[in-house]
Amino acid sequence: MESNTPSESLPVALSIAGSDSGAAAGIQADLLTFAANQVYGTTALTCVTAQNPNGVSAIHALPPEEVAAQIKQVDEYYKPAAVKTGMLFNEEIISAVCHELQKLSARPRIVVDPVMVASSGATLLQPEAISLIKSQLLPLATIVTPNLDEVEIIFGRKLENIADFEVAAANLSEKYRAAFLIKGGHLPGDNLFDVLAMPNGTLKTYEQVRILGIDTHGSGCTLSSAITAGLAKGLEIEEAVDGASRYLRAGMRQPLPISGTTFINHFPFNGH
Repeated sequence: MESNTPSESLPVALSIAGSDSGAAAGIQADLLTFAANQVYGTTALTCVTAQNPNGVSAIHALPPEEVAAQIKQVDEYYKPAAVKTGMLFNEEIISAVCHELQKLSARPRIVVDPVMVASSGATLLQPEAISLIKSQLLPLATIVTPNLDEVEIIFGRKLENIADFEVAAANLSEKYRAAFLIKGGHLPGDNLFDVLAMPNGTLKTYEQVRILGIDTHGSGCTLSSAITAGLAKGLEIEEAVDGASRYLRAGMRQPLPISGTTFINHFPFNGH
């Protein structure tokens, strides 16, 4: 008689985010990333978007009570070890998500990707909700992963170079008692700099050469969900960030050709 009883349970992660109909970003990218990193992915959908890499034409936000109900159902059965938040869109959803995050059974580590603007320029967070991100969501985070535009909004001033990144990361990490990974992909130039600040005051800079000829739509979602996967598997923050960075770079070096463009390959180690 064959037995299907697993010898070891897969780690579980939860993505609380919006849907991307083009599948390169949002919850679709999160699930691909979780699967590629050997983590079982669960979801709580916040918004349905009509989009592709060129733009967003419509956003439908779910009622906050439906977002909360999804989180409750996932927690009741799966008890995720790590949670990622992405597109939350409005004050009502942010409040509901923060309320539920504080009640999760397993006390998971929380990755906040403070999604505000799509790579196409579309607004994915209502302006009046920014203060709630700062006051309610960021204090719950284990690590926050803003890009240049997002960190300038959170920090309150323009950042122009690596020294500015270090100052902002250190200040925000101290303020919110969370790690801050500031992503520098939106800065000009061929050399990219990401800065990781830890609550204990340590700083780490990641320097990489820009990979050309690829549509980077969904890169932020992919990186943050890969960090989430690492945390779900029990890695320390810096280990999770290191692994996620390697994973994203591999996916960009082995891109998928789709509709005349090349996109991030979420399974780069499978020979695709």
